[in-house]
Amino acid sequence: MKHLIWILFLIAFALQAFHSKKIKDINTPEKWVSLFNGKDLGHWTPKIAGYKPGENFGNTFRVENGILSTRYDNYGNFNNRFGALYYDKKFTNFRLKVEYKFFGDTVAGAPSWGFWDGGIQYHCQAPATMGLDQPFPVCLEYNLLGSKEDNKRGTGEICASGMYVEIDGKRNSSYCTPPTVKRSFSGEEWITAEIEVRNGEIIHFVNGEEILRFKNPRYDTANAITKDLIVSNDNIVKDGYISLQSNSHPMDFRKIEIMEY
Repeated sequence: MKHLIWILFLIAFALQAFHSKKIKDINTPEKWVSLFNGKDLGHWTPKIAGYKPGENFGNTFRVENGILSTRYDNYGNFNNRFGALYYDKKFTNFRLKVEYKFFGDTVAGAPSWGFWDGGIQYHCQAPATMGLDQPFPVCLEYNLLGSKEDNKRGTGEICASGMYVEIDGKRNSSYCTPPTVKRSFSGEEWITAEIEVRNGEIIHFVNGEEILRFKNPRYDTANAITKDLIVSNDNIVKDGYISLQSNSHPMDFRKIEIMEY
């Protein structure tokens, strides 16, 4: 009888502990973590076309007064030196929040589309796996676009480099797909872009509003670079690195935060 009472006591204790943990898990807010320390490029690696990972040609990426910037004042001519700044950790399921704005004008020799054009890349291949002259990684991109009164562009479109996704049940038919909800902003104002990734379901937000939803990213087996990224013939994309593009137009970033799920 004493053994039975003791067993019942242990069961009751275990149930109470489980219930308490469940309540705690429900009430505990999810935590945002800053990826940018506001002081330097710690944990970030530049990869610029024509240069090895870690070579910050022309001081393209710099931190001043708590702002992470891309600048081209030491370039002379852009000369297709596309690049990006990569965080040094892979992410799987997350919500990423980035505050950004454009600054000034494009550098000499910039592509015609480069004006007020940037990007947040995610599910990226590692910078160490990129070719020396490779301009863009295999990745998905939240395309950052500014607009003029005579040229309204919706920011937050999805661009798929070496990958494809499903939008409304169909494979994307072009490299970049415009957002479902079009929100246009002038280039030189602070905008909040967010990306949510949950088990293959992806949502783009701008200033807290959902603008695009898609799912099931996969490596494009017709792309020559992806053959080294596909393991055991499985082309489903489950994770990758995060990076900020340098596309020829100067940009500022003042907040880069992530919440992992």
